Amino acid sequence: MINEIFLMNGYGPYVWSAFIFTLVSFASLYLLTKLQLLKEQKKYISKFGSLSKTKIVVAREQKIHKEILLNSVITKI
Repeated sequence: MINEIFLMNGYGPYVWSAFIFTLVSFASLYLLTKLQLLKEQKKYISKFGSLSKTKIVVAREQKIHKEILLNSVITKI
């Protein structure tokens, strides 16, 4: 029964290799995206981490800055 799942009437090697290739591709894409996000967050924090109170208020009012600030606070906790 397990052999039938792996062999799939002769199509098993093609199906399983395509499945593994897809999983590896998605995993590598996720990791690269995650690493790029962390890199950009570090750049953002280094550039805007020491803002004055008035600039922080203005930055929090902007949508994109809200998302970045929220993510940076969550990762610090």
